[in-house]
Amino acid sequence: MSASKLQESGDVRIAHSLHTKEEEFVVKRREIVFQSLQKHEIHCSQNKVPHIALLSSGGGQRATVGLLECLVQLDKAGLLDCILYLSGVSGSTWCMASLYQEPDWSTKLETVKDNIIKRLSGPGVSWGDAFAKLKKYYNGKDFFSLTDIWAAIVVTTYMKEIDEHTLTDKWSQLGKDPFPIYTATDKQSKQEEGGDPWFEISPHEAGYSLSGAFVETSNFGSQFDNGSKKKHQAEIDMLYLQAMCSSALADGEATWKWIKAISVPEIKSVFDKMEQDQSGGNASRTTQEPVGEDECYQELLNPVDADPSALEQSSRTKLTDLFGGQKQFGQTADKHKKTARCIAQRIWGRNYNFLHNMTDESVPAALLQKETRDLIDAGLLINSPYFSVLRKERNIDLIIALDYSDGDPFTTVREAAKTCKKLKIPFPEVNIPSDEGKKPKDFYVFEGQNAPTVIHIPLFNVVNCGGKPGDWRKKYGILKGPYSAEMITEVMGVAGKNISNNREKLLEQIRAVAEAK
Repeated sequence: MSASKLQESGDVRIAHSLHTKEEEFVVKRREIVFQSLQKHEIHCSQNKVPHIALLSSGGGQRATVGLLECLVQLDKAGLLDCILYLSGVSGSTWCMASLYQEPDWSTKLETVKDNIIKRLSGPGVSWGDAFAKLKKYYNGKDFFSLTDIWAAIVVTTYMKEIDEHTLTDKWSQLGKDPFPIYTATDKQSKQEEGGDPWFEISPHEAGYSLSGAFVETSNFGSQFDNGSKKKHQAEIDMLYLQAMCSSALADGEATWKWIKAISVPEIKSVFDKMEQDQSGGNASRTTQEPVGEDECYQELLNPVDADPSALEQSSRTKLTDLFGGQKQFGQTADKHKKTARCIAQRIWGRNYNFLHNMTDESVPAALLQKETRDLIDAGLLINSPYFSVLRKERNIDLIIALDYSDGDPFTTVREAAKTCKKLKIPFPEVNIPSDEGKKPKDFYVFEGQNAPTVIHIPLFNVVNCGGKPGDWRKKYGILKGPYSAEMITEVMGVAGKNISNNREKLLEQIRAVAEAK
């Protein structure tokens, strides 16, 4: 069966080529890029337009608002229309999800930004609504995991909304914006040799970036056997997608212990603020709800030290309290048992494996065996979505990487270079003066032969932070509770300077790759 026929049927597609609809989009978007380059007197033929990708790392809410302001500044500089792809990790996907709610957001970005900031600064989602969403996930899916709790309790608290749109239904209205790519990591492949951990979700298909194994996005999460759909599951909504992409607690006992020992007060403040923000009407927490946000919060943290069998029994009891028994909600004891085991075993992002039982030698055998796969925050592997745009077929000439990571501001680009070398993917050498690790500059360019040029922009640096980027990193740690309006303004001001201060340098690099092409 041809690739185009497969795409129409919804079956699994094994091919490194781009989805035909992405190819069609690229042709149209290149026309917009071409016109933008002409305005800057950067001349190239229409069939030699440089492919430019904007990458945005994870980093909690500072990545969300930082990316938003950088896009605004790129727009003001007349450079946003030069971008072909926009790809994000973790907190950056929160921003992307908000942007792509609005058709052609890049043509009215100031208005879209104001609406997003107004929402982020507002009262947010009531516990009653969040709990109702949690029930909806539980009742409507074959697999309920900690990611569903993360979506209903944590993501709604930060983003102040329950976004039930899907990638495919929103994309049908869009056409003038960069092509969005959300990223996650296959947990089993991350932990074991022989798989492909790099997972991408675009408006058209979801799958393994480097192995070239994909399924239609509308069918991602459905049950497949030997490449054909066996049982349909509703397409994941944007709230769940944001949770899957940002599940920062999903990997390993060391992470859990660090969270519990160091950052519990900050996480707990999320739930405390959620309750404090609610007042009157349907925003009030009611006495009819037997279990509240404290219990859901505890489900996220309990697995660190608990005995698995005891935790499983405790979770089954809580699930009965939360969602009732068979009579009230149509749930069976078996469903409670399976979900309790999920919680006890610290399972996040579990979905059906669309490659199950296939026999294709071009795909790593490890990806074909299990009926399910667990998808988690890509930042737990490399905190920037390099491998979504390093697919050879996307033919990227220039990568602009916005880095909002905690800790060493060069870890992402160094790890990308190291991994590319191992996988024999073209990538420039990354050499950074040793004295700039704690006091980075605001603009780095890495170039190499037959490799994309990489621009690396750390959020907090000596230029925009008065020489004290460490103080800013501490003040705006990635696990801080939802930002106040004042905090949002401060972070956006700092992030925006990284673009406005470097407009000419960005133009210089865009011109260079256009001329080289």
